[in-house]
Parts: sequence; structure tokens; C-alpha cells
Amino acid sequence: MSILDKLKGKEEKPKENAKEKAPAMEEKPQAARKPQAVSKRKNNKKIVGVLVKPLVTEKAAFIGQYGQYIFEVSCKANKIEIAKAIESIYGVRPISINIIRTRGKQVRYGKTLGQTKKRKKAVITLKPGEKIEIHEGV
Repeated sequence: MSILDKLKGKEEKPKENAKEKAPAMEEKPQAARKPQAVSKRKNNKKIVGVLVKPLVTEKAAFIGQYGQYIFEVSCKANKIEIAKAIESIYGVRPISINIIRTRGKQVRYGKTLGQTKKRKKAVITLKPGEKIEIHEGV
């Protein structure tokens, strides 16, 4: 019992009530918890941040004939995370993933010096016959 409770005139509750409530809490089954659902939510956050956008260029269209697709990905993503993201979003498992890192270029606007942002691209190769539908708004 704290000093403030004594000054306010509050009395300490008997501990028997606390003991009676404890078994009621234990009666709940452990199966009611869903730890898997929580882990899926955490993975979804990682998956959403991995793929930034699909790159639609002439080169990307050309290599698309051979089952290869180019995506801009997060600079912190690795091949395993990219493969999981492709599999969960598009439903296909890639055969191989090649990563291209580009440094930011030095640019100058009048007297001001600056730098473009660094990028990371992934070239994803699929099995023959598999496709990814990419719709880029122009």
C-alpha cells in the first residue's frame, strides 16, 4: 500500500480476490492465440517495401520475350527477399535473380552541386511458359 493511498483513505484489497481471478484467466485455451497471423503481417510489410516498381523500357520489353522482367527494388533488399516478394505478389517462383546497383550521379544545377539517388534493379528470370502481367500507367 502506497503512502498516497493511505492519505486518500483507500484500503488494500484482499489477495483472495486476485487468486480467484487467476484460475479464470488460465482456463482460456492456448489455441485461441494466433501467432502465425502476426508473423504474416510482419512479412507483408517487408514484401510491400521490397518491390518499388516494374521498369518498362525498351530493353525490358525486349528481354521480356525470353521470360525476364526488370523491377526497381529497395536498396536494402537481397535476392531472397525479392524472390519471396515476386512469389507472393505474382504467384510465380523465379529461376534466378540478378541484381544491378547504380550509384547516384553527380549533377550540377548552375552553382549548386548535387547527386541523383542511388538505385537497385533486379532482373528476374522465370521458367519457360510463365508470365507476369505488368500494367504501367503512362
